[in-house]
Amino acid sequence: MSELDRDQQQTFAREIVDRLRSRGYEAYWAGGCVRDQLLGKQPKDYDVATSATPDQVREVFGKRRTLAIGAAFGVIAVIGSREQGVVEVATFRRDTSYTDGRHPDAVVFSTPEEDAQRRDFTINGLYYDPLAERVIDFVGGVADLKQGIVRAIGDPVARFNEDKLRLLRAVRMAARFGFHLDTATMQAIQAQADTVTSVSPERIGQEMRQMLTIDGRVQALELLVESRLLSAVLPAAVRLIGQPLNHDERKQDAWQFTLEVLSLLPAPTFALSLAALVHLLDDPAAAITSANERWRLSNKEHERARWLAQQATALVDAPQLAWSRVQPLLVHEGIAELLDLHAARAAAANREAEHVAFCRAKLALPQAELDPPPLVTGNDLLQAGFPGGPNFARWLHDLRVAQLDGKLTTREAALAQVAAWHGK
Repeated sequence: MSELDRDQQQTFAREIVDRLRSRGYEAYWAGGCVRDQLLGKQPKDYDVATSATPDQVREVFGKRRTLAIGAAFGVIAVIGSREQGVVEVATFRRDTSYTDGRHPDAVVFSTPEEDAQRRDFTINGLYYDPLAERVIDFVGGVADLKQGIVRAIGDPVARFNEDKLRLLRAVRMAARFGFHLDTATMQAIQAQADTVTSVSPERIGQEMRQMLTIDGRVQALELLVESRLLSAVLPAAVRLIGQPLNHDERKQDAWQFTLEVLSLLPAPTFALSLAALVHLLDDPAAAITSANERWRLSNKEHERARWLAQQATALVDAPQLAWSRVQPLLVHEGIAELLDLHAARAAAANREAEHVAFCRAKLALPQAELDPPPLVTGNDLLQAGFPGGPNFARWLHDLRVAQLDGKLTTREAALAQVAAWHGK
């Protein structure tokens, strides 16, 4: 499948506006694509807002090239080529009441100004006319972009009552761009922080997944604490604040050390960031299980984060440990992430990371030396006449340990050892 071409996507979005205008409708680019363009960033997608109703949009572009993905809310997807992608076209609207804290009960088609007023933040409430190359700003978004402010449109309490997910989106937006939250917006978030749990775990997880993997992840966590949202979405992590950290020479508390570790991780995965966030807790595995329940992680994310958190200190003494204790970790598929975590911990504590260098040197060994095949398998034991049973797993484990530590080097020696164990 061809990759999306950003230039072709932009051209396609401009053509959609041109086509709607030629049919007598008002149409502009809207929302995030305008914000990103003004910030000098390449928009990842384009949205168009128009006076045309969903039926009129489908009439202009044809039903074969459109999908009614959200017609009840005035949204039609216009389909371009593989390189152009899909552009969502939404009718100017104002929303009625919100009773579920997420979606409007109904919408009423309206004007561009009313459409801007129902959006979340001023920097997302801008329009752009790609034909006249001018910005249309009803909400003060241009000034807030210049000053680096995330500000709710209108009454922040009302905006957050409409959609509780906006509580987290405000934090993510500020952290993503290195902006700050305006005072009234922050106060409204603090007042409603405990209500964020009314949002589905999947949606909370999506926001946290993005927050913990962006360059601004430390700012995101600091804002989550200040806004009181962290207590709602992952209360276990709050216990780190003020917790003494004996091994840190600079006498930071566990929370500050955790933030420094997170800042030192190079382009971390979500699982790695989550593991780093909770690894200093007394029971990090329990905290990750709690995150799984609250955020609906994938099985892979859950398992990887638990493994990383549980092994966060396992390799510190690697050069002095028996090879049978180090090797199983080195051949684990998450070893690159684990070594990144160990390196970040060492740097945050102003310590050398000889153990990381040692492990990385071992990873450069030929595969046959790093992870040699076992001397015997379960089938080998059965064929040699040993009865199957609960001892098999223990015998195979102990044989592997002896093999890795160089105490057993041949199949015959391994079988002889099992015979000795079996005879006891």
